Amino acid sequence: MFRLLLRKFSEVFLFLLFIMFISFLFIRLAPGDPVLTLLNVEELSVSQEQVEAMREEMGFNDPLPVQFGKWLLDFVRLDFGVSYSTGQPVMTTLLAALPATIELTTGALLIMLLISIPLGSLSALYRGRFIDSLSRMLAILGAAVPSFWLGLILIDLLGVRWAHLPTMGREGLRSLILPSLTLGLAISSVYVRLLRSSLLDSLSQEFVRSARARGLSETRIFWLHALRHSLPPVITVFGVSLGSLIGGVVVIEVLFAYPGIGKLVVEAIRQRDYPLIQGYILIMAIVVFVVNTLVDLSYRYLNPEMKLKEKEADR
Repeated sequence: MFRLLLRKFSEVFLFLLFIMFISFLFIRLAPGDPVLTLLNVEELSVSQEQVEAMREEMGFNDPLPVQFGKWLLDFVRLDFGVSYSTGQPVMTTLLAALPATIELTTGALLIMLLISIPLGSLSALYRGRFIDSLSRMLAILGAAVPSFWLGLILIDLLGVRWAHLPTMGREGLRSLILPSLTLGLAISSVYVRLLRSSLLDSLSQEFVRSARARGLSETRIFWLHALRHSLPPVITVFGVSLGSLIGGVVVIEVLFAYPGIGKLVVEAIRQRDYPLIQGYILIMAIVVFVVNTLVDLSYRYLNPEMKLKEKEADR
């Protein structure tokens, strides 16, 4: 375990360094000038001298390696800079929006589990029957429908025509239902098919036949043996597809005007708010690292064979 964590931390150090450099480079090379955005040149009478003075003050006249070195030095001191658009420290701005994104992601994952586990399990247990055909059709339909289009349909049906749920903002639990439902439905299709396939493989294994020969009930065999054996591939895919989930959160937050980190960073991109964009990328990189580490640890817990291989390797 200690070796795994040590290897993970060394990997994340190099990963974060690479991510910071690439993001810094691409952001600086992107079209647009944050100085012109801040000064609002189109509406105010601003001279070229004022523009150059502000660009010098903000360090944009320095060579890119010098700018990156200054930003990296500030990062080592845990200083992520000040947002151009809000005037607040970047971490304060991001952490203020983080709870909303966590709520949305948690709600979406809960809906995904409530859909994927029953449908995937029933599809595997009743292979070739009506429920299997229905679940596969819904999974294919869910994979084919873009999340933003699904969100628009739910807004029209549940928010406009039936007027049961709020369609914008963050005002309590009711405003969380539509965005969570949209994102949960969008990502559940992958896991329904994956869980079905993994369960079919587990149910054909020798240990399931041995459990049946010992007289164990089908319910006990399913929950304690087959389902547990089927979870590692699902959890692994979740770790790999975390980036897609983060991208989906951004789309959903913008669509429902949900005040989370995704909506905040889209506004930051429009306003060329470099510190806020870089802070967002850094936080997401850390989130991906933490989740993938938890996935590795849970994989070892759910798959005893890996524990045995590690013990044999230590010997």
